[in-house]
Amino acid sequence: MSSALVFFSHVSTVPSKAQRELLTLASRFENPTVAIASVPGEEALKVFGSYGIATVLQAENPQASFGTHELSVLDAALQHTDADLVLLENDSFSRELGARIAVRRNAAIVTDVIDVSADLIATKDELAGGYSASVKSATGVLIATVKPNSIEDAPLDCQDSVEVKNLELAAPLVPAVSIVAADQKEASDRPALSEARIVVAGGRGVDGDFSAVEDLADALGAAIGASRAATDAGWISHDAQIGQTGVTVSPQLYISAGISGAIQQKAGMQTSKFIVAVNKDMDAPVFEIADLGIVGDLAKVLPQAAAEIRRRQA
Repeated sequence: MSSALVFFSHVSTVPSKAQRELLTLASRFENPTVAIASVPGEEALKVFGSYGIATVLQAENPQASFGTHELSVLDAALQHTDADLVLLENDSFSRELGARIAVRRNAAIVTDVIDVSADLIATKDELAGGYSASVKSATGVLIATVKPNSIEDAPLDCQDSVEVKNLELAAPLVPAVSIVAADQKEASDRPALSEARIVVAGGRGVDGDFSAVEDLADALGAAIGASRAATDAGWISHDAQIGQTGVTVSPQLYISAGISGAIQQKAGMQTSKFIVAVNKDMDAPVFEIADLGIVGDLAKVLPQAAAEIRRRQA
């Protein structure tokens, strides 16, 4: 049976939902191991144990340049475990990291994966979810970046003890590029977009003003998302983009405001449990998949909805 290695750059007090999904997938394979480019806390180790993770490989080096340390840790972990499968998150940093280690190790990398079978065949959606592709490595090791909300989080009925080992890293290579500046992202009390139970998303129809979307999201305790048109216009940061080239969400409630619902947008939200669409265009494609459609001006509909929600909460 194949062995699996899960790599995290960092784990907070407890693993995120997306990270727990990777642990669930890894638990299907032999000797699932976690490698972390930092030092996890005791709570995180307990969670790892509940997924059958027996070994955690750690290595912390705060002096290393961004990206170089993570690459060294992943490379050392692969040498230590000789794993057949490497599981990474599907963010832009992890995809780049996976590509770099694939070149270094002559491995295969598949991005946007939604499942991996016992015989190491990766499944991924193509053409905005219209087709499903099965991919197998021709070189041996398979590196897969897994889309969030693709694997059902399912810890095992166990609480195994976890052995923590410190990795010995080779001398890092001198990077061809270096980070000259970094801006800390402003902290938010809203839930993470990929893990939120409720998402309110705005598109071209907000016409540059996300205040109504933000107000409704705050009333619901929801995350805020956006279409590519809105992020490309600079109305909201790109990490809020939902769709084929953005974040995949699968909340209990998804509210689409001023988004036409093109196929690229549908690919990132069509598995939502209940979809509410607000759009002035009654022929907008989003109404084809919406459970409830409201033909109207979002600048009027959303504030009324937020006011009514707060009235009922009082």
